[in-house]
Order: sequence, then C-alpha cells, then structure tokens
Amino acid sequence: MAGEFDLIKQYFSRTSGEQTKAKQASGVLLGVADDCAIFQQTPGSQIATSIDLLIEGRHFFSDVDPYALGHKALAVNLSDLAAMGAKPIGCLLGLALPRVDQAWLSAFSSGFYALSDAYACPLIGGDTTRSEQGICISVTVFGEVRAPFLQRNRAQVGDDIWVSGHLGAAHTALRLLSKQAAANVLSDAEATLLAITRDALERPNPRIALGQALHQVAHAALDISDGLAQDLSHILKQSHVAAIIEEERLPVAEALLEQSLAERRDAVLGGGDVYELCFTAAPNQRTRILAISAELNLPLTRIGHVTPADSQTSLLQVRDSFDQTVDYFYAGFDHFS
Repeated sequence: MAGEFDLIKQYFSRTSGEQTKAKQASGVLLGVADDCAIFQQTPGSQIATSIDLLIEGRHFFSDVDPYALGHKALAVNLSDLAAMGAKPIGCLLGLALPRVDQAWLSAFSSGFYALSDAYACPLIGGDTTRSEQGICISVTVFGEVRAPFLQRNRAQVGDDIWVSGHLGAAHTALRLLSKQAAANVLSDAEATLLAITRDALERPNPRIALGQALHQVAHAALDISDGLAQDLSHILKQSHVAAIIEEERLPVAEALLEQSLAERRDAVLGGGDVYELCFTAAPNQRTRILAISAELNLPLTRIGHVTPADSQTSLLQVRDSFDQTVDYFYAGFDHFS
C-alpha cells in the first residue's frame, strides 16, 4: 500500500514544464519536497492570503466527480484573491483521506493542477494524513497586491453596485442534488435542469482577471460565495452605508428563467457557491467597467446603487419592476445554521 510520502510524490509533486513555468512566474524559489516553501514577492507589493476548508457531507457530496472537486478546492480560494485584486503566487494543500483510492487521487490532483496551471498558482507545499470520518480538504493561497487594495469597507454613497456573471445556477444545482441525495427521484425536467446548472456549482471560475482590472476602478469588492444579499450586506455594514437593488436588473442564469419568481429570488438573492464578484464604483467609471466587460468577455451588470444609511429603513432594499420593496429574508449560507 502506498504511504504518505508515496502519495505526495506520485500525485502532488510535479516537475512538468507548465508547473515549472508557473513557479518561475510566481517567484517561487522552493516548493514541494522541502520543509517550507519559499517565494519572493514583487518589490512594492504586499502578500494576500486566504484559507478554505471543504468537508465531505458539508461542502460536497460523497459522489462528486473528484476532478471537479480538485478544481473547486482551489477555485474557492482563488476567488478570495480575485476579490482583493491579487495576482496568485502559489498554494498549499492539506488533504485528509479515510483510505487510499488511486483513481480518486489521480482525478482529484488532475483537476487541481489544471486550475493551478491556468492561473499560474503552483502547489508549493502541504500535508496529507488519514481521516477517520470522510474527506477533508484545506487549501491556502498566496497572492500579491498593490495598494490601494480592494476592500469591503470603502463603498461610497452614490456608488453603482455591479455583479459579474450570472446568478442562481449553483444554488439550483445544490437544491436538486440535495433532493436526489434524500432518495427522491428527479423529474425529467429537474434532471435536465440539474445537468445544465451542475457545472456552476462544481466547477466555478474564479474572477482573477476581473479583480486585477478593477484596481483603482472599484471602491469596494468581495466575492458572493455565501449569497448576494448576505455578502453585499457585509460591504454595507463595513462601509456604514445602505443600498437599493433593482430586481429587474439582476443577471439571472438563463436556465432559471422558467422557474417561479419565488425560486428565482431564493436562488439569486440567497443562493451561495456563486464565486462571482460584487463591487461598487463611482458612476463616472461606467464606461471603463463596460470596457473591462468587453475585454474579458464577461458580463458585468449594474444592479443598484449605494445610499446613505438610515435607521428607519432596511440596510439593503430590493425593489421590483413597480418600484415596490420586495419582502424577503435571504440569510445566505452559514456553516453553523
């Protein structure tokens, strides 16, 4: 049976040309196979870092495609770098497994490395161990960024509110997979909908290029991994402002257009696992933002605006097409709820 160091050598140590190029581009001097990784940042920049845990049964289903899981394990962290406008340097991987499954490890590492290569974020270290209860994955990413940083606390009254991509598909896939996991048979329409939306949940695309393009364009930014309403509220609270969202402007994923209004609202306003960026910017930046959208071939949609904080009204109001306030409660994702 393969031991810990055999697993690291076989699946998580690479000397391929693409990985070597990624290390060189990121300033990595030492990576896997030493006690510590060593990298050198670009003069004048600062280090940005983030960590995420993915736990079997809590963050992913046991039957998930391991290639997709490898992709997502890194993608969720790269999304945090994107929200800060950071350029990836490298990453660390912690992996706890209940048993050695060669086919699973091969697919997982392939998915992980494919995204690592795509964003020049080489695996530079980590750890493997045995788990008594399912798979646990921990990824730490490092990036570099220059001031002024994209932060949550810099939204200004009068700012436009923007969001990237389309919303709701990941939540819809999660809802259908949860129904299926509870031994319910999906209808033909539901099975088709799941097939269309599943990649949004399991293979998100971190918006690294967008984050970097928004440097000195946006005032405040974050990724909306826990749901648009909840995460935008973080910006509002930390910036001491309020906001109005125009529901008809929200970029709903095309697959959801046949769903009921209540289902769409639940998915778009409260659905997590999105990994798109939400940001605020002054109205005089609209032309630049639309140019960025065209350059990146990525939809950027203006969904509302920032208003003064008012103790008499909600921090975040959603207005429908008749300019009526939508009565909603979308708490978003909470690990302890």
